[in-house]
Amino acid sequence: METKLGDDKSMKVFEHDIEEVLLTHEQIQSKAAELGAQISADYAGSDLLLVGVLKGAFVFMADLSRHVTLPMEFDFMAVSSYGAATQTSGVVRILKDLDHEIQGRNVLLVEDIVDSGLTLSYLLKNLRTRKPASLEVCALLQKTGVQQVPIEIRYKAFEIPPVFVVGYGLDYGERFRNLPFVGTLRPDVYRDAVS
Repeated sequence: METKLGDDKSMKVFEHDIEEVLLTHEQIQSKAAELGAQISADYAGSDLLLVGVLKGAFVFMADLSRHVTLPMEFDFMAVSSYGAATQTSGVVRILKDLDHEIQGRNVLLVEDIVDSGLTLSYLLKNLRTRKPASLEVCALLQKTGVQQVPIEIRYKAFEIPPVFVVGYGLDYGERFRNLPFVGTLRPDVYRDAVS
């Protein structure tokens, strides 16, 4: 299958690493606008705190926030459950906590991808102990058929098959985050990885 990486010459660097484009830049932008409008309507009259889960959610959160027409603030958390693997280990470590208190705030946790749900479940339990006024989730992607714990995702952009994806903030070995689309890697790119 031929992969179109657009006219951006810098993206051609990754041409031989990408097997398939699952979601185009245009599809993602359209969905970000749709979700931004819905979030704006749902939180009308309220202040909102967007909490991005680093590093993967930063691209989606930036685009999403430009479609939310409300007063809002930003904060970030960094967690690890993958290491260098292509599957979650299920062991979650907080690498960077929030800078601000969230008690009494309307908090929208922005995630890049939800697969097993273990990391997100841990984060939600952790954040609920801090007594926010409300706590909801907005996820760019949810993998189908692999969720191990029940989680309600109020705002979900796309469901994808249970494949390892990169681009639009998602990485493999800290590479590929800058791709303007979501795609799969050729198996030989990560064949030697510990999963």
